[in-house]
Amino acid sequence: MTREVLLLNQKCAHTLSLYDAQSGEELKHIRLPDYPHEFVVDSQGRYAFVGHYGILGADCIGDQGGCSVFVIDLETFEHVNTLSTWPYYRIHGLGIDDQDRLYAMSEGHNTLLLFNDPLTTTTPDMAVSSGGYKTHLFALTRRGDWAYGVNLLSNTITKFKPHDATFTPIAMIPGRKPEGNCLSADERTLFISNRDDDSIVAIDTESMSVRHSATTGRDPNRIYGDPRQRLITTNYGESSLSLFDQQLQSLGHIELDSIPIAMSFHPNGEHAFVSLKGDHIGVLNLESGKVVRRFATRAEPDVSCLLLRD
Repeated sequence: MTREVLLLNQKCAHTLSLYDAQSGEELKHIRLPDYPHEFVVDSQGRYAFVGHYGILGADCIGDQGGCSVFVIDLETFEHVNTLSTWPYYRIHGLGIDDQDRLYAMSEGHNTLLLFNDPLTTTTPDMAVSSGGYKTHLFALTRRGDWAYGVNLLSNTITKFKPHDATFTPIAMIPGRKPEGNCLSADERTLFISNRDDDSIVAIDTESMSVRHSATTGRDPNRIYGDPRQRLITTNYGESSLSLFDQQLQSLGHIELDSIPIAMSFHPNGEHAFVSLKGDHIGVLNLESGKVVRRFATRAEPDVSCLLLRD
């Protein structure tokens, strides 16, 4: 019988955990160096790559943060390798392409680092500039041929080539303090949420111009594309989610009882796992928009991913 297990990073507990997605029981955990943050999982669901941000938040002053990516074997649930990104610090955004090559963004140095074989190497194979300032996150095409840097301090989105350091990044301004990002399935549209404008915009990735825009809830820190082809923003300035179609027509608003931090989806398209302030996961029914159950976590639940285990 297949068991559903939620892989969850808990940033302020400095811990990566596995939870039974039905009962909410914590099955295993790994203590990592302080403030691990974003993670990605390879195409086989066998390994997770966890960035060592090393600070509580992007506004921290006087601390250079972490310079590593931790490789976790999801079968044994052991920390099996550490990738060094030194001297590039504050590893935040991560991506993985269709060849399982790993990309890690140094927010401290606005530099994208490439690991061609992250299971065997310990140092990057290449580094390229993002072309922006305070590059917190990035969107990556499936082939890894294009990346879109999301730059908190320059208020820009930059289009650049991860495998060509001679390419000059193309910049545009989507709004104030862009952060959330999501590429459309055909990779022709990049959706960006602007935290200080309470807005979501659709950017044509060819022309790098805004095609559509709409108003979100307060402080939209993330955008997710759900299995129903909707876009959902987590509104960090209030306890809500905003829903849109691909043309950014509003599909409504979901009120929550806690501030949403991040979310992931069940592959059946029926439920989402919402990381909530107050150290809980809320299981959201995507049809009704209601939280149908919740379970407690360690401190500051953040990025998650559902794993199916026999």
